[in-house]
Amino acid sequence: MEKSVMVVGLDDSEHSYYALEWTLEHFFSKSPENSPFKLLIVHAKPSAASAIGLAGPGAADVLPYVDIDLKKIAARVQEKAKETCTAKSVNDVTLEVVEGDARNVLCEAVEKHHASVLVVGSHGYGAIKRAVLGSVSDYCAHHAHCTVMIVKKPKIKH
Repeated sequence: MEKSVMVVGLDDSEHSYYALEWTLEHFFSKSPENSPFKLLIVHAKPSAASAIGLAGPGAADVLPYVDIDLKKIAARVQEKAKETCTAKSVNDVTLEVVEGDARNVLCEAVEKHHASVLVVGSHGYGAIKRAVLGSVSDYCAHHAHCTVMIVKKPKIKH
């Protein structure tokens, strides 16, 4: 029987690493080979231009440096993802880094791989920041053609 694909969107944030750990814990860790899902981890790497969001003279000089940083972040995200999976004995995992806006990248990954589930972390932004940025999880929940699971990191009670 062919396994259905589960896409986990990953960025360099603790919310997103938590979502990956939660997913491994709940869907893969008991016996990874018996999981009904095939795991695909997708990191959307912003383009340098969109990351700095500036134009005009001088921007071109900065872009190569920004891009180097973004590549380092992408490498770190992949490294941490691999370590996290290995720690939970999940070895059958595919990692993809796709340049673009996370919202589009994740929805396109769902289409391309005919995924049945998309997992994203919740950043827990306040209402204003969310209104300005538009949350990736909100966007995916409305636009991805599959079930979307938004994993929230529990707030620590003091």
